Amino acid sequence: MSFFIGKDREARRAYGFDEVAIVPGAITINPEEVDASVKLGPRKLKIPFVMSAMDAVTSPQTASLMSSLGGLAVLNLDGVYARYEKPEEALKKIIEAKESQATEIVQEVYSKPPKESLIVKRIKESKAKGAIVAVSTVPQNAARYGALAARAGADYFVVQATVVTAKHVSDNHHVLDLKELAKKIKIPLIVGNCVTYGAALELMETGAVGILVGVGPGSACTSRQVLGIGVPQVTAIADVAKAREAYLKKTGRYVSVIADGGMANGGDVCKAVACGADMVMLGSAFARAQEAPGGGYHWGMAMPSRYLPRGTRVRVGQTGSLRQILFGPSLRHDGSQNLVGALKTCMGYVGAKTLRAMQMAQVIIAPEIKTEGKALQLSR
Repeated sequence: MSFFIGKDREARRAYGFDEVAIVPGAITINPEEVDASVKLGPRKLKIPFVMSAMDAVTSPQTASLMSSLGGLAVLNLDGVYARYEKPEEALKKIIEAKESQATEIVQEVYSKPPKESLIVKRIKESKAKGAIVAVSTVPQNAARYGALAARAGADYFVVQATVVTAKHVSDNHHVLDLKELAKKIKIPLIVGNCVTYGAALELMETGAVGILVGVGPGSACTSRQVLGIGVPQVTAIADVAKAREAYLKKTGRYVSVIADGGMANGGDVCKAVACGADMVMLGSAFARAQEAPGGGYHWGMAMPSRYLPRGTRVRVGQTGSLRQILFGPSLRHDGSQNLVGALKTCMGYVGAKTLRAMQMAQVIIAPEIKTEGKALQLSR
């Protein structure tokens, strides 16, 4: 439905996680009997959770742990692990920085250029531990790092920026051809981020096995404040999922939709899947893990920019182990632990045996869903 924000100026209404709810199904299923596994390109993962390519979250060690737990972690090839032989020292500077100096310190730490030798080393470190290895870089470095990552044995290559399109115009820089990149590196390609039907459809045509959805919803991202761009995640996921179905009908090839950002708890994860996501990529949720390299802090990927920082450092604390955040037992009432359990329980309530079936759940507009009858909770 469209609305007018001024004379002849039309605007479409979009929705975020707090404005919708999932309707229980006509039948229910024992949560222990649902299947939350997912296929991403040639591989099947036990759980549909991806650890974001943020230095406060994913290290070679946490990537290996996440892989052993059935999910996937993405290592940032533009981050401190590719810039420093001893990244712990760089991380410590960021963690201990005063609030007023955090952005400046992050910019200083990330001013040191990445080293190709360290990129190869980090990938091999994770592979040696038996992990499924996914690595990420910005479009500017994709052609160079893609070939390097493939030779080092990476299993997935992610090209990620605030906004990525299949058609980029530049007179000053070489334009990355994502379709050629996918053919050249010969490992599964994941691209993003995008939030619209048209952009997603064109990205799927590059040969990518996954599309990242989300512009600015992350807890440590400030793109929406700085640039004013973005689409609330419920609408963005639903639109990209529609593109996936159109592309599947046209080509017979299934491209996974990965919701990236904006999910603070199990309820948000469930809503993302119900709106069409195949997987969810989380940052702050996993930054709370005791094993996370950020030591209870989390910072945005675009924070190091010297030109226009679009991220911030936020304190999230350390609330439990990564296993506890994923599988419980939960010692918190806010839905931030046992995320897999929450997803499986919701699948049972809507009568969905698989994630694909969960995408068919009925979703309603319900802006009062978080406040109805909750006066006592809200007053505490």
